[in-house]
Amino acid sequence: MKLSQFTFDYPKSLIARHPASPRDSARLMVVHRKDRKVEHRHVADLPQYFSSGDVMVVNNTKVFPARLLGENERGAKIEIFLLRPINPAAHLWDVLAAPAKKVQLGEKLRFEAGLIAEVIDKPTDRSRTVRFLFEGDAMALNGLIDQIGHVPIPPYLKRPDEESDKSDYQTIFASERGAVAAPTAGLHFTPDLLQALKVKGVITAPLTLHVGIGTFRSVMVDNVEEHQMDAEMFIISPETADTVNDALQNLTRTVTVIGTTAVRAVESNISPDRLLKSGMGWTDKFIYPPYQFAVTQRLMTNFHMPESTLLMLVSALAGDVDFMLYCYKTAVKESYRLFSYGDAMLIV
Repeated sequence: MKLSQFTFDYPKSLIARHPASPRDSARLMVVHRKDRKVEHRHVADLPQYFSSGDVMVVNNTKVFPARLLGENERGAKIEIFLLRPINPAAHLWDVLAAPAKKVQLGEKLRFEAGLIAEVIDKPTDRSRTVRFLFEGDAMALNGLIDQIGHVPIPPYLKRPDEESDKSDYQTIFASERGAVAAPTAGLHFTPDLLQALKVKGVITAPLTLHVGIGTFRSVMVDNVEEHQMDAEMFIISPETADTVNDALQNLTRTVTVIGTTAVRAVESNISPDRLLKSGMGWTDKFIYPPYQFAVTQRLMTNFHMPESTLLMLVSALAGDVDFMLYCYKTAVKESYRLFSYGDAMLIV
């Protein structure tokens, strides 16, 4: 497939700079694949589309403030973006440096609260391996990073992070620290909405996929099949696997996955009989049309950027790229708020 098949136009004024308040007041486009129709609802209406015993798979990853602002040894302003710990006990991290030319091998970088990092490797032009010169354990270092770090809001928001982003860019399900981007479909849920779903008899099944910086990486090839996804870590518990598989084997129940990150997790760990396996691993799975989904029967997701791998995934579930682009053009026409802090879509 060609990259140009996944483009659409939108006015910049539709990019949501902040989430709806309350979160479940956001609009919800319900996409009916079978009869190729759409409904215009609100996220608070979500329980109307579930029955007792249905399963809702959610990503419980927690965003940490991955951007550290500081100076190099020459006093120049620099930033490092924390990607993942290589050796937590030794305080070794993979990071991205900006501007990269000011973060050189062997340098010591200084941040707020007296935190110092030494650059010990330079794998690529932008990536660095750093060792934090910190006397406490990994948990204490994480606590200091949480104190001085900045929330890694999407770059297309074109604004500095704000104090409100610390809570706004975190889902109600967040419990497992490790993501540098939020699983944004989960941002729409509130305690009241979860209670309404519980009363309806909906079963919540959590998993973890730590969203990486690759979620913002552009596709740079004309033939989308040639694109390589960044690897992300996932954890699926035996309890979640059993809950999902019970629903898959019962024709009267459905499995709705909340967000494209959770989709990638479940579709990456499938048994030969096309059921969900428990376990921990890394996935670089790239889902684009045509793709035969094993676990994902329905999907709640946000509206995604043109030519993004996320738009390709939702097009695969819709079963028709042209129909999905029609839905997106309808969203633009109806002034839906777009992207991470924007409105939502439910594909049924």
